[in-house]
Amino acid sequence: MTSTRIPLFALDTAARLWFVVTLAGQLMFGAYIVALYGGAIARGDPARWNAVMTHGHVAGATAGNAAVAVHLLLAAVIMLGGALQLVPGLRTALPRLHRWNGRMYLLGAVLAAISGLYMMWWRGAVGDLIQHIGTSINALLVLLCAYQALRHALARRIDAHRRWALRLFLCVSGVWFFRVGLMCWIALNGGPAGFDPATFTGPALSVLAYAQYLAPLLVLEIYLRARRNAQPAGQVAAAALVMFSTGLIAVGVAVATVGMWLPQLGGGATN
Repeated sequence: MTSTRIPLFALDTAARLWFVVTLAGQLMFGAYIVALYGGAIARGDPARWNAVMTHGHVAGATAGNAAVAVHLLLAAVIMLGGALQLVPGLRTALPRLHRWNGRMYLLGAVLAAISGLYMMWWRGAVGDLIQHIGTSINALLVLLCAYQALRHALARRIDAHRRWALRLFLCVSGVWFFRVGLMCWIALNGGPAGFDPATFTGPALSVLAYAQYLAPLLVLEIYLRARRNAQPAGQVAAAALVMFSTGLIAVGVAVATVGMWLPQLGGGATN
């Protein structure tokens, strides 16, 4: 390998590691959703949703409960579907699967965004107005990215389609990034800092409501630009940024897995 190729190799290696860590964390989160919410339905105890979600299940509110159920089901499905879309070997070996999974992913992302907006503004959610606006922008970005990814795919502009598909994946993962980011913040501070756990409000959560999608999108844009036309020094800097992002995600995934997700998979108490 020539010295001019080393920075690009480092950048690609950092991106692959980011994907592996993110995939592992999202699969764990998806399993947690199925175990908690699906398990409650299987046991005939939908009220258990309220253990970790305010207004998760409201007796007599059939339409609202159905919207929540659809949102949760889609969250679990698109966690796997989105990861499959990003596997290069799968796109090459099974292009038909890639296309059909992509269509289902797009539809699921749009429905999840719409149902999420309904749940937040009409059903009720924790947090304050600043957080709700930030999360709503995330949902609107999901709709925008889904439209752009589909538009470029239909026009056979594959490079543009892939860039928008990556942006869609990050925006769809906003809720996951919020949880992982929050767990990383708590771990680094040795406990809750900058917010009130009782009311779930505070400056740290206000920032995180926007950083959950803006930070990943910024890292992605830096990576894409470095991948296309940056000088070796720029590619090394981008690789370092991706690795730093991966480290933060790994900390958040580890804390969330031990503190929230594994206890539920093992049938223990929820957090």
